[in-house]
Amino acid sequence: MNKQQFTDYRLSDEITRALGIMKYESPTEVQQQVIPRALEREDLVVKAQTGSGKTAAFGIPVIELIDWAENKPQVLVLTPTRELAVQVREDMTNIGRFKRIKATAVYGKEPFSKQREELKQKTHIVVGTPGRVMDHIERETLSLDRIEYLIIDEADEMLNRGFLADVEKILQQLPKDRVTMVFSATFPQDIERLCQKHMNAPARVAIESTGMTASTIEHRLLPVHRNEKLAVLQDITVVENPDSCMIFCRTKENVDTVYAELDKAGYSAERLHGGLEQEDRFAVMNGFKMGNFRYLVATDVAARGIDVDNVELVINYDVPVEKESYVHRTGRTGRAGKQGTAITLMTRQEERLIGAIESYVQFEIPMIDAPTEAEVAANQDAFEQKLSGRRVVRNNKTARINQDIMKLHFSGGKKKKLRAVDFVGTIAKIPGVSADDIGIITINDQMTYVDILNGKGSIVLQAMETTPVKGKKLKVSKARK
Repeated sequence: MNKQQFTDYRLSDEITRALGIMKYESPTEVQQQVIPRALEREDLVVKAQTGSGKTAAFGIPVIELIDWAENKPQVLVLTPTRELAVQVREDMTNIGRFKRIKATAVYGKEPFSKQREELKQKTHIVVGTPGRVMDHIERETLSLDRIEYLIIDEADEMLNRGFLADVEKILQQLPKDRVTMVFSATFPQDIERLCQKHMNAPARVAIESTGMTASTIEHRLLPVHRNEKLAVLQDITVVENPDSCMIFCRTKENVDTVYAELDKAGYSAERLHGGLEQEDRFAVMNGFKMGNFRYLVATDVAARGIDVDNVELVINYDVPVEKESYVHRTGRTGRAGKQGTAITLMTRQEERLIGAIESYVQFEIPMIDAPTEAEVAANQDAFEQKLSGRRVVRNNKTARINQDIMKLHFSGGKKKKLRAVDFVGTIAKIPGVSADDIGIITINDQMTYVDILNGKGSIVLQAMETTPVKGKKLKVSKARK
């Protein structure tokens, strides 16, 4: 097997350092295929499944190529869901952390005015859903004239959700000499047509696997009577005793029922479905990533856009109606080369759905029996011991890369005619601090936020309490967020 390393790509020190902190060592297959071509500014059509490392595959090269000094957006990433937009923004921010790359996410169900203010800042990367991106273009709050790289992520899902017309409109307004990359698990005719019409002799990359799903996932099928589902579900969790587990249901009513049952039984659990406010959905997703709870009960809203490296077990409480959903649900486990298990509970009424799924993934899902009373009893003590403890997140990339960063809040901004160079010039003169210790600077009308890197936050905070910026005395404090 080819043991390539990220160091083989001669990336900048800032990106290499970020990848090291996030424990990115050996590139995945899609990263090996995409990064060198993207660094050469080739148009790319990439067929790759969920969990294959696509975001870093396009994120690393475009962040390497970005001109930091340019104030207008240079990269536009289109995603089919709000959750995925937030995930991609987070990943891009992490990769570009030490290059001071500013990524902004724009999506519906969030105030337009808040996003408009963000886009007034120096912004290198905009990640968004097609509808909201079109809104910003039409209201002239998103400048397209400096866009050099367009990435369409999960193009097949764009088609499924009816977003292709908006994507087409956006494509028509972008600079013609851009680089375009399209990523998709499948390439229906409409997506192929889009690629042929709007891309410049793209190179094709197909990441083949043993089927539609990752080879790191162990799939199991468990026949069950409908009225026994909840009991069998709990027995499975006792026997498997996962550090983290996602349980997928077909409806929000089922999510609420399963969540209530687990909560009553003392499980460390939360729920996620489209009936929750967007802010609450993001809070639940972040809580799961941070290890605040062990079990997440969700509808398919969470089947895309959650990137947690250590989800050990996925349980399909209900068989998904859409065969593609099976791939996306089970793809939450077995990510980044780690092993995972996916167990599907199947009632007699759901057998026909399983047949369609097996045809789609091109393998027969092996059947297992429900855990026996003896197996459950033998594992009960270990299960209860783990249940009372907090989940340990071993690989939370964002937490690791942010651990030496302090965000400072200054009581002055554009209205006081302050610019980023004023803050850099002042802070870099503090003994023991250099420009390399200064991260992203966000200047609003009345206030400014400055990220201080490398554990130097306390030094800068103390010094800036008595140091003026451009002759102006500003209040400084540790930002709450």
